[in-house]
Amino acid sequence: MLAGLAEIAIFLAAFAGMEGFAWVMHRYVMHGALWCWHESHHVKHDHIFELNDLFAVVFAAPAILCIWLGVHVSIWFLPIGLGVTAYGAAYFFFHDGLVHRRFPVPVDGRRGFWRSRLQAHRLHHTVATKDGCVSFGFLWVRPARELKAKLSLLKQL
Repeated sequence: MLAGLAEIAIFLAAFAGMEGFAWVMHRYVMHGALWCWHESHHVKHDHIFELNDLFAVVFAAPAILCIWLGVHVSIWFLPIGLGVTAYGAAYFFFHDGLVHRRFPVPVDGRRGFWRSRLQAHRLHHTVATKDGCVSFGFLWVRPARELKAKLSLLKQL
């Protein structure tokens, strides 16, 4: 019983920890050294894929490794890999489906939980350059009015 609870706690911690990891990666890597990949996501196009999609492959590798280790080496790696995978799946559903409409989703993003996340992400995309963006997270976002104020301030600089 305790082992099951510990695995659930590890799963939830891995899922929640991915928000911090994703924020740092988005802010400092995607809008930093690997802007050459991420820039494809900030420009309008009609392609099915964009160079930015490579990040999903790169970020999936540690999750796959943890799942493999959890099956073959130690069970304690499994909830880590599954938590990271669950975060990636939720992000894919939200980001590619709900926000960018790359595929249909059965959720109305104009209401409830998703509304503020949708607003924050759209405000992030008002800037098409490496610098001057706001809102780099997915689950935890600041209110739209704060983000708009920060965008106005950044444009004045």
